[in-house]
Amino acid sequence: MPEISVDVHINRSVTEVYDFLSDARNLELWFSGVHSVAESAEPAGPGVAHVYRFPGRHRDQLLQCVAYVPGEHLVFRGDRMWNPLGAQTPMYSFTLSPRPRGTLLRLTVQCRLAGALTLLAPVVAMAWRRDLPRDVRRLGERLGAPHCHVISAPRRVRLPISAFTPASAAPTTVRPALAPPAPPRPQLRPEPRSEPLSEARPDARLEPRPEPHPGPRPASVPAAKERTPRPAA
Repeated sequence: MPEISVDVHINRSVTEVYDFLSDARNLELWFSGVHSVAESAEPAGPGVAHVYRFPGRHRDQLLQCVAYVPGEHLVFRGDRMWNPLGAQTPMYSFTLSPRPRGTLLRLTVQCRLAGALTLLAPVVAMAWRRDLPRDVRRLGERLGAPHCHVISAPRRVRLPISAFTPASAAPTTVRPALAPPAPPRPQLRPEPRSEPLSEARPDARLEPRPEPHPGPRPASVPAAKERTPRPAA
C-alpha cells in the first residue's frame, strides 16, 4: 500500500484552512485525486458521502468522510475501483497544526492496491510524489496565500511487502563481481605404502627355493644318437 505525505506551511489560520478542506466540493478546485464532486446540500461531518469522479474514470464513485475532528484532523475515503488488473481504494488525510504565522498542513495519500496492481505500486507512488507538491501550492493560491512553503515533498513512501517467506530458504552468499574465482583445490591421492620385507615381517625367514632335479628319462623316449664327424674329402 503506497503511502505518501507532504507538509506545507500556509499563511492562514487553522479555522480558515479547515473550513475550506472540510467541504469536499472544494477538492476539485485544487486536488489532483478528485476530478469532480457533485453538488450536495449536506453539511460537512463524519459519515457524509459525496458523489465524485476519480481522474481517468468514467463512472461516479462515493467519497465518504470517515474521520472528522474540527480544527485538527479530516479523512476522506473513496470507493473501491475495479479494473482488469485489480482494484484500488484511495484515502486522503488532512492533519492541521497551528503555527505563529499560519497553519502547518500535512496531506497524506494512501492507495490500497489489490490483484496485479500491487506490482505497479512504485509507479503509483511516483505519480503521487510528482503531483502532491503542485496540489498544496494550488491549495495555497485558493486560500489567498500563494507563497506557501512546502517543507517536505514527499515525506515517505510505503511499498507492499510479501508476507510469505519460505522457511526452508537458505541464505545465499553473493560474491563481488570483481573478485577472481577461487582456484580449484588439488586432489591428493594416497600413495601405496611400501615396506621392506625384513621390516614388514621381522620374524620371517627366507628359505631358498629348491632347484628342479632332473628325473630319470622315460623308457619310451630313446636317447639321441651321437653323430660321428665325416672325414674330409
